[in-house]
Amino acid sequence: MTEAGRWVAIGLGANLGDRGRALAMALLAMDALPGTRLVAVSSLYSTAPVDSSGPDYLNAVAAVRTTLAPLALLDALQAIELAAGRERPYRNAPRTLDLDIELWEDECIRLPRLCVPHPRMHERAFVLVPLAEIAPWRVTLAQLQAVAGQGIRMAEGAGWHLQLQAPAPAA
Repeated sequence: MTEAGRWVAIGLGANLGDRGRALAMALLAMDALPGTRLVAVSSLYSTAPVDSSGPDYLNAVAAVRTTLAPLALLDALQAIELAAGRERPYRNAPRTLDLDIELWEDECIRLPRLCVPHPRMHERAFVLVPLAEIAPWRVTLAQLQAVAGQGIRMAEGAGWHLQLQAPAPAA
């Protein structure tokens, strides 16, 4: 039996606020989208900002299966970002949550609002390393070697999001 929907890789990042919790809650929100099911989540990684400033980022990559159309998924992800307090004062500004569609199966999508594969994913260790963890067939050794000097380190292993998604203890 074939799983319903298209396989989509989504990059997650945050460098403001409670970064880990924001990413964990984004995973819950993505899994709750109509016709969408979370199928894999990488470990959590820490990286310095690339072409940006501010505190270090926490990053992960998730895979979903979705029946949503590409722009409908993009709109839903941007609504999740907005709900997490995402502001866009300037390009590459520090952020409470960033959700990027990195891959849409093997498709090439070129629309004014969406380019997939993500145009800069192959230049970024914070995408390639976690993507290689959950979908090793999508990343080559040469691609990983090209970003090896970017200073990425694992912050939490697999399952990190499950602990952070638990309700906060009552005061």
